[in-house]
Amino acid sequence: MHKRRRKISIIPYLFVAPVIILLLVFNIAPLFVAFVTSAFDVSTTLSDARFVGFGNYVEVFQDSRFWNSLFVTFKWTIIEVPLQVLVAFFLSALLTKNTILNKFFRANFFLPIICSATATGIMWKFILHSNVGYLTYIINSVGFGKINFMNDPAITFYVIVFMSIWKTFGISTIIFVGAMQNVPANLYEAAELDGASKSRQLFSITLPEISSTLWFVIITRLISAFQVFDIVYTTTGGGPNFSTETLVTYIYTRAFEVNRMGYASALSVCLFILILIITIILYTRMLIQEKNN
Repeated sequence: MHKRRRKISIIPYLFVAPVIILLLVFNIAPLFVAFVTSAFDVSTTLSDARFVGFGNYVEVFQDSRFWNSLFVTFKWTIIEVPLQVLVAFFLSALLTKNTILNKFFRANFFLPIICSATATGIMWKFILHSNVGYLTYIINSVGFGKINFMNDPAITFYVIVFMSIWKTFGISTIIFVGAMQNVPANLYEAAELDGASKSRQLFSITLPEISSTLWFVIITRLISAFQVFDIVYTTTGGGPNFSTETLVTYIYTRAFEVNRMGYASALSVCLFILILIITIILYTRMLIQEKNN
């Protein structure tokens, strides 16, 4: 009986073992290696390593391109996350009922998530390219002139933000739909009897009931926004004039174009600490709000 009990107690750990192994190999171990590598002046091939201690971190705070990429990343996050959350929230409110039309729209909104960032970037470049873009050609044909959507520092950043929202808002919408469908129907019935409008029900019943889901979406979207790379790399590569160069894009160039893995690791550690601090603050705020409710 003792052996049988011991065998049964091990079974749950065997089921979670693959996830734990993947987490250790692809998350924990690289993070540890990044911390160690950040203390060295070393190339991408990890040859000719020279210990510099905190030298890379000192250089980070003296690097004007780092501050520019950090500013672009914060600007991206401040614009992209609220817009995406708002779009997803109001669309999900319209798509909560399980009608055939709503299911059709949900599936279509989710399609960009399935597409790779490379395919998405190439598609939008074909649409918005200043010379061969379909939309640019149409705008020019009707007399508005040629607009450099991908080469004008004044507008390119916002164009890329739009692409990112278009690609990822579907997952937030589906999460909100699932949460809204779990709100008790009797709350809406009581509100209707009291004469509450649909908009009043949305903000007085739906929003408080799905507050945990709202916080989850905000936190996960913030983490994703701070790590944005693929859509930028495949469309502008950080240009023009570094106007779309995010922190992860800059880390990539330092590691694989300038061949400075140690410095790139220091930048990665700074990004990790920044995301960790913001996540802790938001998660603490969420717990306080749930406790007060």
